[in-house]
Formats: sequence, C-alpha cells, structure tokens
Amino acid sequence: MIDGSPRLGVLASGAGSILGAILEAGVPVRLVVVDRPCAAEQLAESAGVEVEVVTRESFGVDFDRDAYTARVVDALKRHQIDVVAMAGFGTVLAAPIFDIYAGRILNTHPALLPSFKGWHAVRDALAAGVKVTGTTVHVTTEEVDAGPILAQEAVRVEPGDTEESLHERIKQVERRLYPETIRLFLESQSFSNHTDDNKGAATR
Repeated sequence: MIDGSPRLGVLASGAGSILGAILEAGVPVRLVVVDRPCAAEQLAESAGVEVEVVTRESFGVDFDRDAYTARVVDALKRHQIDVVAMAGFGTVLAAPIFDIYAGRILNTHPALLPSFKGWHAVRDALAAGVKVTGTTVHVTTEEVDAGPILAQEAVRVEPGDTEESLHERIKQVERRLYPETIRLFLESQSFSNHTDDNKGAATR
C-alpha cells in the first residue's frame, strides 16, 4: 500500500456478512481481527487478507475487558492500522481503543440514529409503530451509538413486517451504504507516516 493511504482494519465476528460486503465492494482491507474462530475468519483468508484471532477466553463475570482491548489494540498497531471498521464484532471494547483511534472507528447501526439506540433497534422500531426506520453509519465512541453520523438511509416499515423481515431489508441497504461510506471516509484521510503507535498526522 502506498505511503499516505490509510490502512483499514476490520473487527468481525460470526458469519461475516458485513465483512463480505466490504470486501466485495473492493474496499482495501489490510487486516481482519476476530474474537473467536468463525466464518468471518475464513472469509478474510479466502480474500487474501491477513487475520488475527484475538480469542476471548471468558464470557463470564471474570472477563477482563481492559486487558482484552489491549490485545486487540496491539494487533491493530502491529499491522499499522489507521482506520477501524466494526463489522458485527462480538465483544464490546473498553475506552483505550476509542482514545487511540479517536474519530477513526466506524460502525453501522440498524436504525436512524439518534432513534433506537442499543442492541434491539429493529425490535424497538416495530414496537414504537414507526413507519420509517433505516440504517446509520457513524463514528464509534465509548458511548454506544452516540458518535457523529456519517451517512443514513431510510427503510420503510411494511404492513406485516416481523423483526426478521424488516432487519433483512435494512441489511440489504447496510451492505451497500457501509462500504460506500468507508471508502469515502478513507479517501478523506491522509496519513503521512505509519508509525507503531499510529500517531501519523491525519487530515480531512
């Protein structure tokens, strides 16, 4: 990759459908980090993208979120990642990553933020009886679903929609909008140096 081009890392889990959309759109991905062996890992390997499996060993009360986050950050730094895209990553990360990559972590959410934040956005939209919901691409901050909005697109709620049917239509939009927005974000950034601590100057 040429000097000055931001290096993108993707944090993924599960089936990797969002990761797949990013790769299929031709967005250059330098590294994929997964928190457990999963289909997303295999998808990245098939695309010739380097993968780091940062295994989360505990899902109980003894889980050390800070220590796990430090391991994820270490993987990103070793690959000199400049911009991070969340793609269904199964672990909520702690504050340090949001300090180190401030303004450079992107995520997608299945609602028109700031409405319906949280894990059950599609269910909550249906319960509220709204006629329109959608998807949002935003900058991720430590406060969940509260970062600056980069792009949104509406999806109409149809009569008889279930959570599954509505979510599937939102996903169809998300798989197009998210890669497009990531590409535009990367094009707006310029990193003159890729240093071990990712302190190269970024300009819009």
